[in-house]
Amino acid sequence: MSAEAAPFAVLTDIAQRSRAMASGLPEQETAVELWNGIGFILAGQRYVAPMGDVTEILHVPRFTHIPGVRPFMMGAANVRGRLLPLVDLANFFDIPRSSRSPRERRVLVIEQGDIFSGLVVDSVLGMQYFAKDNFRASPKGVPDTVRPFVDGGYERNEEIWNVFSAAHLVDDERFLDVAQW
Repeated sequence: MSAEAAPFAVLTDIAQRSRAMASGLPEQETAVELWNGIGFILAGQRYVAPMGDVTEILHVPRFTHIPGVRPFMMGAANVRGRLLPLVDLANFFDIPRSSRSPRERRVLVIEQGDIFSGLVVDSVLGMQYFAKDNFRASPKGVPDTVRPFVDGGYERNEEIWNVFSAAHLVDDERFLDVAQW
């Protein structure tokens, strides 16, 4: 055996002994496919908006009331040079606001085509992740006025998170018709 082959032979011997002594690797679990969105509370119910529907989350900014509009239209705010109409989502759906503090209220900024609007919700619960297998096509516990704007829901830890669709909201004529005539 040559001097150059000796180190290679030693490494080969170590590799063979390691394989012989190694226990089998644990079975690899299949990866769970996840869906994510922005969680929020509206009238005590948990909702989640798809990530693509929400462009920004804000504290409720100072805003100017607009005369002659429906009660759900809180007013308009200047957000970085853009006029942001603020819609009180609980008022729009004619559902009671949860007992949370007004300081907890947040604005979900949506931008769907030409529609740029701020939806005021009771609070925001941040990014939420759900196993796609836990999707339920029929929403649970959703008030009738909100039901047309919900696309099923996810179940996690025995809680239901209904999927709120901003796209359905901006397609609704009542949302776009804010004048009170």
